[in-house]
Amino acid sequence: MKILLVFVLLALVGVAQAANEIDSKVETALAAESRPEADRERDRNRRPLETLNFFGLKDDMRVLELIPGGGWYTRVLAPVLSENGKLYVAIGAGRVSRNVLDQPGFEQVELLDTSDNLHRPDGSRFYVLEDFDFDVSNLDMVVTFRNLHNFDVDSRARINSQAFKALKSSGLYGVVDHTARHMEPANHENRRRIDPVIIIKEMLEQGFEFVDYSALHYRADDELVYEVGRRSVTGNTDRFTLLFRKP
Repeated sequence: MKILLVFVLLALVGVAQAANEIDSKVETALAAESRPEADRERDRNRRPLETLNFFGLKDDMRVLELIPGGGWYTRVLAPVLSENGKLYVAIGAGRVSRNVLDQPGFEQVELLDTSDNLHRPDGSRFYVLEDFDFDVSNLDMVVTFRNLHNFDVDSRARINSQAFKALKSSGLYGVVDHTARHMEPANHENRRRIDPVIIIKEMLEQGFEFVDYSALHYRADDELVYEVGRRSVTGNTDRFTLLFRKP
């Protein structure tokens, strides 16, 4: 009887591990024929499998992707989570809604309507996001990739506050963004970069715990001098990769 119980327990452990295994699912998503060639060309630089493993993604999680842009990560996350989990997208999700979510395989991705209060004032380098609510709760993870630099201080606080509210206790918040030189005053060349120390400080102020950082996207030859869109820098920017947890 004890031997039978051991075999049953081992089998259950195996099933649980298989359900949470993301490597093969990420690789399958990256190899999908429907993926644009322009997306594939960025795989080596963005290292999605290593990044998502660092964040602790499991395939049975409820995950919110913030500011998904054209859907580069949405095309990876949605297939990984489609069977056992759930993917939501929010804030500035118009392009991904038009160009990705109506394609086969993305029907289960849920768009949270949070863009009505998003705008960029004339002459400002930052987007402004007025008060809003994701209107979801008990999420396992929130992620955002190269986006927080686009918002002013108050808007970042609103985004991070709502992320905190939407996450369950022990929920994770993964952030990747372009690195700015520490304490460098704002200028035209660093307008799409942000100081990682500022991000950590702001997350702690919202109540998050700092879990870890990764050097996955460290680039020694990015001198943090030029705007990330410059031909000599684009595709090779130094990016910080940070992970936070809601207590």
